[in-house]
Amino acid sequence: MAAAVRECLELQLLEVEMLLSMFPKKGEISLDGAAVPALQRYLRDGGGSLPPRLEYSVAVGVGEPEVKVELQVQLPHMYPHVAPQLFARSNALHRQQQLQLNTRLTSHISSLDSGELCICEAVQWLKENSLPYLENSKVSAEGVSKETATKETIQRMWIYSHHIYRQELRKKIFECAKKLNLTGFCLTGKPGVICVEGIRENCEEFWRVIRYPNWKHISCKHVETVEAEGSSDHLRLFRAFEDLQFQAHGDYGLRNDYHMDLGQFLEFLKQHQSGHIFQILFGVEGKLADK
Repeated sequence: MAAAVRECLELQLLEVEMLLSMFPKKGEISLDGAAVPALQRYLRDGGGSLPPRLEYSVAVGVGEPEVKVELQVQLPHMYPHVAPQLFARSNALHRQQQLQLNTRLTSHISSLDSGELCICEAVQWLKENSLPYLENSKVSAEGVSKETATKETIQRMWIYSHHIYRQELRKKIFECAKKLNLTGFCLTGKPGVICVEGIRENCEEFWRVIRYPNWKHISCKHVETVEAEGSSDHLRLFRAFEDLQFQAHGDYGLRNDYHMDLGQFLEFLKQHQSGHIFQILFGVEGKLADK
């Protein structure tokens, strides 16, 4: 098994090198600077704990004038013997066109020979097949009335986890929120709570990204949606994406017993007009201690 994993990781590194030579310009490939060295260390040291899964994105230029379609790539350790997780997105695509494009991309990749590297093939397929979806998206946008076009929907997602500790996971949460222009917070510790608010499609994309490949004990407990005329920024309850770390309630010693002070958390929620969420998250009504 270890030998098979090593072979797969070597192939993954080879493919990344190929992509970097194909897309040498700054910003064309977005890759965590620590990801490749971690894989190289694992291969050099001959084992130990598995490195983080390789994740990156490739900005594919399509059409004239050029529009960027971003291919997000998440690789299981056993890729290419296990299918990669691919998702194509573009600000120029409406949700329906994006869904159709990804359905066809997945179908194409599934038709390829098992065990073969396929990210370069996926990039080439997007170059050759994205244009009709972009054109359809433009036509449908032009057909929308001015009244409808000025409306914007903001969504707020309340996500609960048994705990949030790992630095790698926290980094992913904050990078994804920043990339998608989401505000809210991440409460680190036990329990862990994430709130993101912003354009509905961006919130749904955040939820899709952070729960992959298999984050156990995480659930979206509640979703709030409000439609506004024009910009929806005034409907946001948070001005940035905050890192919440309240003092632990008691000295438990063990990391996995590091409970957050939920009284402080309830006070924070009430300061942001969200006190009602406490009962939704924890199943009990929140009450502040008398001061």
